[in-house]
Amino acid sequence: MAENNKHEYDADSIRVLKGLEAVRVRPGMYIGSTGVTGLHHLVWEILDNSIDEAMAGEATHIEVTITKNGEVIVQDNGRGIPVGINHDTGKTALELVFTQLHAGGKFDSESYKISGGLHGVGASVVNALSLYVDVEVKKNGNIYHQVFSEGGTKETEMEIIGKTDDHGTRVLFKPDPEIFKETVDFDYDTIRNKVKQLAYLNKGITIQLTDQRIDKTVTYHFPNGIVDYVKETNTGKPAINQTVFYADGIVEKIEVEIAVQWNAEYNEDSVSFVNNINTRDGGMHEDGFKQAMVRIINRYAAEKDINKNKTPQRYNWDDIKEGMTSVISIKHTDPQYEGQTKTKLANPDAKIAVDAVVGENFESYLWNNPEDAAAIMDKIQTSQKSRFAAQRAREDTRRKTALDGFSLPGKLADCASKDPEFAELYIVEGDSAGGSAKQGRNSKYQAILPLRGKVLNVEKVQPAKAFTNQEIKTMITAIGAGVREDFDISKIRYGKIVIMTDADVDGAHIRILLLTFFYRYMKPLIQNGNVFIAQPPLFKIEAGKQVAYAYTDKELDDFKNNEFAGKRYGIQRYKGLGEMDPQQLWETTMDPKHRTMLRITLEDAAVANEVFSNLMGEDPELRREYIQDNAEFVTNLDF
Repeated sequence: MAENNKHEYDADSIRVLKGLEAVRVRPGMYIGSTGVTGLHHLVWEILDNSIDEAMAGEATHIEVTITKNGEVIVQDNGRGIPVGINHDTGKTALELVFTQLHAGGKFDSESYKISGGLHGVGASVVNALSLYVDVEVKKNGNIYHQVFSEGGTKETEMEIIGKTDDHGTRVLFKPDPEIFKETVDFDYDTIRNKVKQLAYLNKGITIQLTDQRIDKTVTYHFPNGIVDYVKETNTGKPAINQTVFYADGIVEKIEVEIAVQWNAEYNEDSVSFVNNINTRDGGMHEDGFKQAMVRIINRYAAEKDINKNKTPQRYNWDDIKEGMTSVISIKHTDPQYEGQTKTKLANPDAKIAVDAVVGENFESYLWNNPEDAAAIMDKIQTSQKSRFAAQRAREDTRRKTALDGFSLPGKLADCASKDPEFAELYIVEGDSAGGSAKQGRNSKYQAILPLRGKVLNVEKVQPAKAFTNQEIKTMITAIGAGVREDFDISKIRYGKIVIMTDADVDGAHIRILLLTFFYRYMKPLIQNGNVFIAQPPLFKIEAGKQVAYAYTDKELDDFKNNEFAGKRYGIQRYKGLGEMDPQQLWETTMDPKHRTMLRITLEDAAVANEVFSNLMGEDPELRREYIQDNAEFVTNLDF
């Protein structure tokens, strides 16, 4: 008879987590993950506290430093964290902020009328997940200092270490590698993008970022705030309205800022924020913006008789948004969100407020700027014609598909499984690699779609042209969920869309073209985590019957210095997928037990928009600048 190993569930089974222990036991509940995203979330928590001081009108300068020792320092010239004794607990306010969950000034509406973080857990969570935290507060003519270590334990009492006429807070912390096992290395570019965005959203504030590891310092200060944001986003794109539309106002204590400019291209680059938090899934504030823009555009067109006595054609949001770059930023005293991710605003009053501010100001802008208004209306009319042409092209594709009995593309080698939870689609560069992939795959759940040549750059063409491109049509049909506003994530035929290209410059270009297409035409695929990049090996190292594959130069060196040390070995450098036979391709790149794939994520739509526009747009100078700015981060140019 089997031994009974069941653990009795009784009163002693109830565990009481003390202090910050709960954060260390379940860090994902507080920072989302213990990967790269969660690591950087620590920076955002401390930085948000300084930004909240700026929004309260108390701080004008913030410095962020990444040290050579892997620490981050955030320093501001705000009021400084309170240091007095809290009468409810008998502890200093500084200690409470860093050691108690849900302890902070954000619950006091008089201290912070508007705040990005309202839960009072930021500083204490960072403390719990760090090796040590060193805090310095300048306040009341004194410099106060306290150190915490080992997951939030108080190492020293708060003490006065000097005198000063300054004020503000400096927080230094180092992430705990026991928590962040994947990496504790902060990414300069990720922090730079966040810092720059915050400088745009908080007009007039100065934020300086220093990375001591690469001896680099940048300073951001934007006197015109989100107007500067829109102008920079549109750099290199021909502007339609030379004067950026800007409006601000306060409606029922909700602060609203809007900036809009159209360009001659075809994609919408729009972002929205609530209390500096990027609401990438939109919400009520975006609904108010769209509602007001559609209403004012159609009223202006009717009053100006844009259609020259013909039957007026009502413009919809799709007509208006083409080529639009906009930033919506609101400050709300009590923001409510759908779900826990703070990405979709649920407050109905935000819709009313944004509609009112845009409605009142945009109509005046059109009448007071007749040349810009005429250019905008011409752009919208052209966009509407393009929309009708795109609809006809899509309907023609649907009609042909229906006549063919919903036939899939002939070049698609489909899989047996019809369950998207298991089915995978490999989009492969070229017929040669496609042939190897077809022979090497597991046909039960892996489908292969070979592409010939370079994919159309959808960043440079109107949708109507994209829908007539054979390679684009093939992908749309194979994935089966439609495109753009008609895209339905529930209809995808494959849960994993895997881009598999050669590990060279041409392969990298094809990857970018495919990602541009998915981002512009099937963005929910990326948002939902369905898009991956296969990682084929760069080298095969062989000695007799012993064979190994290396995916990086470092991995190759490790093989040569360890497993193959002292042996006579040969090395093959794979320049393309076609150089691998079907068995090798399966073992190295397609077998779920051994393969490595990169999941494409969409953490920040604003940054993604900028990258795709700069890399794939018309301006070669922007591409050159982007490559030069990021060249120091390239570790393997071929890959």
